[in-house]
Amino acid sequence: MQVAVVTFDGFNELDSFIASALINRCRKDGLEAFVATPTPVVTSMNGVEVTGQRPMEFVNEADVVLIGSGVKTRDVIADDRLISRLPLDPSRQLIGAQCSGALVLARLGLLDGMPACTDIKSRPFVEACGVTVLDAPFHTEGNIATAGGCLASQYLATWVITRMLGEDAARDVIDYVAPVGENRETVERAMRAVHAGGVARR
Repeated sequence: MQVAVVTFDGFNELDSFIASALINRCRKDGLEAFVATPTPVVTSMNGVEVTGQRPMEFVNEADVVLIGSGVKTRDVIADDRLISRLPLDPSRQLIGAQCSGALVLARLGLLDGMPACTDIKSRPFVEACGVTVLDAPFHTEGNIATAGGCLASQYLATWVITRMLGEDAARDVIDYVAPVGENRETVERAMRAVHAGGVARR
């Protein structure tokens, strides 16, 4: 079971790295995340250069695709050639987006009739695509999910792990990374967030 964490130039480190790091705690159970990039090296919004682990075409074989956000997302959705490299299929893939990543899902026509979560700066642009934006950190319908706010990336990871491996596996991961002394409340907060969208085992 493979997860493509799509990471564009100008990306937000929190979005790509939190999700991939949490999911990769499940390698022993056969679930593994890879940072997939459109070019061999991408530079974050804060100047951090990252070498992609997989080319963006990896989305074709991935079981799960997560679209990260960044300061250049509007440039991404305006680039027809770049967008054409994302032939996502919710009938066979779990597809999630973080913050401005919702713009990519909207551009691909995956949010038709579905509300979404995003960050406050991206909200007007997502709404301009005809998408209703929820005042919530996480929303899912079927095999599509969106998260709003950088730290909501933990909810995307929780959703992926729950759908692919079950709730116990997700609880174990979140419990391990939770702040000391806040384990129970951190786990329950994450599970409440994903269950609010209706999680079912894949």
